[in-house]
Amino acid sequence: MKFLQSVFFIGLALLVFACQNKKEEVFDYQNYLSQGKFKEAEIRLNELISDDPQNEQLAIQLETIHRLRKEFPYTRADVKEQLSEYFPDLTDDDLNQWENARQLEMRVIDGEKRYFSRSVSNFFRLNEAAGKIKEEKNGKAYDGVEDFQQTVIPQWFEKPIEPRNPFVPQRIKVDYTITLDANAVPAGELVKCWLPYPRTGSQRLPRVEFLEASQEEYIIAPNETMQRTVYMEKKAVQDEATVFQISYVFETAAQWFDIKPEDVQGYDKNSELYKKYTAERLPHIVFNDQIKSLAKNIVGDEKNPVKQVELLYYWINDNIPWAGALEYSVMPCIPCYVLENMHGDCGMQTFLFLSMARSLGIPCKWQSGWYLLPQTKNLHDWAEVYYEGVGWVPVDPSFKLIDSEDKRIKEFYLNGLDCYRLVVNDDFARELVPPKKYYRSEPFDFQRGELEWEGGNLYFDTWDYHLDFEYLPATEN
Repeated sequence: MKFLQSVFFIGLALLVFACQNKKEEVFDYQNYLSQGKFKEAEIRLNELISDDPQNEQLAIQLETIHRLRKEFPYTRADVKEQLSEYFPDLTDDDLNQWENARQLEMRVIDGEKRYFSRSVSNFFRLNEAAGKIKEEKNGKAYDGVEDFQQTVIPQWFEKPIEPRNPFVPQRIKVDYTITLDANAVPAGELVKCWLPYPRTGSQRLPRVEFLEASQEEYIIAPNETMQRTVYMEKKAVQDEATVFQISYVFETAAQWFDIKPEDVQGYDKNSELYKKYTAERLPHIVFNDQIKSLAKNIVGDEKNPVKQVELLYYWINDNIPWAGALEYSVMPCIPCYVLENMHGDCGMQTFLFLSMARSLGIPCKWQSGWYLLPQTKNLHDWAEVYYEGVGWVPVDPSFKLIDSEDKRIKEFYLNGLDCYRLVVNDDFARELVPPKKYYRSEPFDFQRGELEWEGGNLYFDTWDYHLDFEYLPATEN
């Protein structure tokens, strides 16, 4: 009898083990996606969700698949048509070559090659020969950031600049609007909205004045909130867009630190600050073997954190060109993606920088919002590095080196920041105020805003965002 009981329990254990392994295989949906089996992944996830409707992770995985489909809307025929103006004799071999070089981004979805929505525009950035062909045909495209760097920053250094002291103060008025499409939710349903709002208190952004909101009732998140918001609610009206709007004035200034290696002290590695800002934070601050090895190879025998940061910054400048990015929510590991494809946008470059720097024991953190230059405006992400004895110093890997023989100008963004930054976030993937119930459209960064209703999250394809700004006269002290 004991023998039969033993056989029974062993059999039961093997059955449980087999079921667990099967369930783990189903949960590994990234394996299905890597093989292009999107429909099969959706079917399996829907089966699991029907058995476990409260499982948030399963719902996020299914939503990620839906978002990936939106990210890759074009067929090969669509891409050929977009490129035919510049390559009239384009062949499939050409496309295959560019795909293999990671210059024309595509992935197989259910047996068909599908192309990233920005694959063609990115291709002309990443393929030097193609970029020249386009420039010869259309002329050189205007780059507002480059114009600013080459015209404005050199003017600042025509006069003495006191390192670490704020200069060129600005007052900037912002009108920010989010417009939800008509009938995106049923009439009468309550729409909840989180709009981006400045974090203050630093020398570069000392204060903000809230002016008005489209709704009488609103909640401004405390300044201590790492991803700061203004929250409002409004009921949807049949056949009408649902609009949320805020206005405010913030003060900002440029700052240039001119850090020298001898300016910094040894880190207090037992401090809470050091432990927090040198920690791995998955999935996008990652210390895998590739990241750690690359960082060590870049800095070599250099031990001073100022020189190490300089070496990392130069490496990104020389090796990781800017390119339009996939939505961050569909990428399982952003630094891994950057190194696999050798390109990325500002936030992707920043996540790679943070991962490498922290792996070397250099405290650093995320910062993001917008840049509102006289020439152009856009969402933007960058980093701050903590140097013992100095404090937090901005490092902007995406703005990169400036074409100048004056090292102060050339390396301005290695330890400086311009006076046109709207800082919304001093961290990433932090809870909003009040907390959002459903999975965010952008679960890591927060620059555009977020919307939801009782039926779920409202993704970016259901609403538009718009920022207007103007420079105001400086106030007298």
